Amino acid sequence: MTAKTLIQNISIVNEGTVTVTDLLVDQGIIQKIGKQLPEPQTRIIDGTGKYLFPGIIDGQVHFRDPGLTHKGDLYTESKAALAGGVTSFIDMPNTVPNVLTLDILRQKYQLASEKSLANFGFFLGVNGDNLEEVIKLDTTQLLGVSDDGLYFTKKGNLLADNPETMEKLFANCKSIIAIHSEKESIVEENENSYREQYGELVPFACHPLIRSEKACYEATKRAIAIANKHQARLHILHLTTEAETHLFRNDIPLAEKNITTEVSVHHLWFSDQDYARLGALIKWNPAIKTEKDKKGLLQALLDDRIDLITTDHAPHTLEEKQKPYFQSMSGAPIVQHSLNIMLEFYKQGLISLEKIVEKMCHNPAILYRIEKRGFLRAGYYADFSIVDLQSPWTVNSENILSKCGWSPLEGTQFQTKVTHTFVNGQLVYDNGHFNEATRGMALTVKKEAL
Repeated sequence: MTAKTLIQNISIVNEGTVTVTDLLVDQGIIQKIGKQLPEPQTRIIDGTGKYLFPGIIDGQVHFRDPGLTHKGDLYTESKAALAGGVTSFIDMPNTVPNVLTLDILRQKYQLASEKSLANFGFFLGVNGDNLEEVIKLDTTQLLGVSDDGLYFTKKGNLLADNPETMEKLFANCKSIIAIHSEKESIVEENENSYREQYGELVPFACHPLIRSEKACYEATKRAIAIANKHQARLHILHLTTEAETHLFRNDIPLAEKNITTEVSVHHLWFSDQDYARLGALIKWNPAIKTEKDKKGLLQALLDDRIDLITTDHAPHTLEEKQKPYFQSMSGAPIVQHSLNIMLEFYKQGLISLEKIVEKMCHNPAILYRIEKRGFLRAGYYADFSIVDLQSPWTVNSENILSKCGWSPLEGTQFQTKVTHTFVNGQLVYDNGHFNEATRGMALTVKKEAL
């Protein structure tokens, strides 16, 4: 392994600018950004005509490890992430066992240190069963606590459907509280109505009517009110409706916000018009909704009411997906293609490269107070990707890297390709080839932010 790497003549997208220059990496750290001559023992990569992005920090994934590894695991899904320029991820607590104690959380970090090729972080799970234990903890050292996915374990686990639980948690928890925001009572009422009409064979096009705008909006509005009452740090995961976007602020910097939100790429890419073609393959919770919602989410992303872009990457086997409506699992693999999706919007003139980097790289680091990542700065970890904006390719079963082996994007042609991905200064992905000699690092919270 060469001691240093110099990327030359590349368009660096970082902190609101695009600049053609060089970037020098040594000992896992960005040493210098600016024109410079190569030194002896330096690996040279010619970046002419290509773009260099900070490593994407995906703030919401379900990598299924431990306990559900027939769908995906920390090794396979981190490889898929790296091929898409994602160098760090934060994984949700609905693995088996659910991550409801610090001991299980530590075990998960240990597992990732052995298996993950990308950098990793994990939410501590919170629900009615462990609420009392969580509020006794010093959660300031954690990236955050979350209920996301825990509703699959049993009904009643959604914080958004339990105002008394939220009151107690929001009054006592000092870390970010990231919640899945739907009113379960409304969803159940809708399920019963459609079951009466269709039996078990409810059309998948009914999914956004069952997991409706009302179910989302009422839950989000109530959660925000309770969080404001207690000055809690609330993050609404995977926003899906245009109506909800008006509940969020854009008049103060992200670092000063107590109430934040994100959009997952599939809610920007698909709409309810796609259920006829893709059916169960795009069944996510919360549901992909209307064309109006899709456009409203993009607008809120552009004007900073929405703070982050995530994937909610959630692989299932095709067998688990291709069942009747009520048995079909919700979620799909998409982490490998999130940057490609956003770059298609760039190609269409809908978003700038600088804004993509802000929402996928800078803002996750700001929100979760992640140390020395998310930006291209001297002294920061050398996490970044090199992208060719003029390199068309088509998603197919041969190039899908998630363990489940399928994608709702199969057959989609993208115009851009990630050619190289660096993690902690190591070239871990190079035009389809992986360096598996090293593992990622645990994401750490800035000490001065605590």
